[in-house]
Amino acid sequence: MSVSVFDRPLLKRAVLPITAFLTVCVVGIAGFVYLEGVSVIEATFWLLDPTSMELHGVGDDARAFSLLVIVSLILSTLWIGESVLGAVFGGQVQEELKRMQTKRHIDEVSDHVIICGYGSFGRTIANTLSNAGRDVVVIERDQHRFEALESDDILGVRGDGRMEGALAEAGVERADTLVGAIDDSNANIEIAILASQLSPDVRVIVRVGNQRYSKLARRAGADDVIIPEIRSGQDVSQSII
Repeated sequence: MSVSVFDRPLLKRAVLPITAFLTVCVVGIAGFVYLEGVSVIEATFWLLDPTSMELHGVGDDARAFSLLVIVSLILSTLWIGESVLGAVFGGQVQEELKRMQTKRHIDEVSDHVIICGYGSFGRTIANTLSNAGRDVVVIERDQHRFEALESDDILGVRGDGRMEGALAEAGVERADTLVGAIDDSNANIEIAILASQLSPDVRVIVRVGNQRYSKLARRAGADDVIIPEIRSGQDVSQSII
């Protein structure tokens, strides 16, 4: 699966200054061609070595333009350097390396359980399965909940389980089971539909809020439907009996 540049913190931070640098180069070359009528190759050489312009007896306009281009290149270069240093000292490089390592681990697992949502319900399932030795990958879009995955030593994908990209990154085609654990019946049903399309053999378990969603979830492709309130009530009743 391809990953967008804007999913990469370091690249996201550097894309603007790099774009500015390249823009200055293009504008500089085009300006020399327009002002002095030289070829693109010669204009590029002037950009790389401004002192070579002295051999061609360029006019005052070209000299002033050259000075402007040089200053712009210096500023954009400093901007790139500031962005890279800011990323390094801001921890974004470490974050990027951690993301790459997590992705590699996810790519190596199979017959695992994917849990969409890391609220109290999803977290309980994830930790119980992980403690039992099962491979678990959680999809969570909330930043604070996603950060909790690291402390729980659970593999995670930052994203929305209703999106094909997130499910693919979590390895849905290799997974044994997928659990829609979000506190939103409609969202879990959407996940069931998409997961069934991407991986027809995966077992889909969906959490819904009440009985009226149960049939709809099964029609959407859910193999099992869980209503936490009913299940917990049955467990309490059984414990009393």
